Amino acid sequence: MVRGGSATAGPTLAVVAREAGVSVPTASKVVNGREDVAPETRRRVSEALDRLGYVRRPRFEASKPPRMVDLVVHSLESSWSGAVLHGVEQAAHDAGLEVVVSAGQTRTRGVRPERGWFDKLTARGSAGVLFNVAELSPAQHSWLTQHRVPFVLIDPVLEPPPGVVSVGAANWQGGMTATDHLLSLGHERIAVIAGYRRKMCSSARVAGYRSALAAAKVPYRPEYVRYGNFMEPTAHHRMLQLLDLPEPPTAVFVCSDKMALGVYAALAERGLRVPDDISVVGFDDLPEARWASPGLTTVRQPLSEMAQTALRLLVRMMEGDQPEGTRTELSTRLVERSSTGAPRPV
Repeated sequence: MVRGGSATAGPTLAVVAREAGVSVPTASKVVNGREDVAPETRRRVSEALDRLGYVRRPRFEASKPPRMVDLVVHSLESSWSGAVLHGVEQAAHDAGLEVVVSAGQTRTRGVRPERGWFDKLTARGSAGVLFNVAELSPAQHSWLTQHRVPFVLIDPVLEPPPGVVSVGAANWQGGMTATDHLLSLGHERIAVIAGYRRKMCSSARVAGYRSALAAAKVPYRPEYVRYGNFMEPTAHHRMLQLLDLPEPPTAVFVCSDKMALGVYAALAERGLRVPDDISVVGFDDLPEARWASPGLTTVRQPLSEMAQTALRLLVRMMEGDQPEGTRTELSTRLVERSSTGAPRPV
């Protein structure tokens, strides 16, 4: 539990609880950013904290600067997280930092740190946090801000709140590069299978796809744009839908390598060959892209470099240096393999 200072430094949590008309455990939940508090109760406690000048002083504000940071990832099982871990490990070694790795807990709306995680953060004395999860709740953002915990988001799903530092990839550029590649091979009937419609990366990659079509004066066809959830089964289903169109595409830009494997399966199910019958471009350049048969042409997202950049930014923030900009984007590039070729002659 986060405690206030001594009697000379400010009111105790018990005084705050009495002022707000709640129990001490309830006041503690508000201070620690817990979500299981009614909005009206949270408002009363927050107002009492501000009115009485309660000092939120986690252990990581000790006089001796700690040399530990936290990394919270959405999963410890994916090759995506492996690339992020590799980048953070390298940068942390260079900075002389220890890293504590936690896996987020899956929920209906995404992957977020579990409620008790913030108490653990305080207890172990971490100096800052890197988040590579789907999203943080407003209460969690508020807790981090109130307790002056430096944090950086790696590839956030939604637009972060103002002032929040994040690192991502040039998704629009990547979408345009993938589509330009297919156009250069002679394709015009190009489809795209994206992830969640509301995700920043999905909308940016689709926007890049549309920009490339417009620049080449190739008509945009709404029926060629399909959204999913970045999972193989959904991509498999979306590809079958595209193949059932009166005029199916001759090429498809798939907005993740993992989904591209689902596309491969759908094409094999229909007896179609890559790239003889249809060309496929992925996004990420995970190990799966090299293992696929044929090797997957894909847009490389510099995951390890993104993680390294995020750690370096976090170190600067821990030292009191706020970065000039809140969003850092690293370039993407096309990695050509064997999954793309010229369209079959009509």
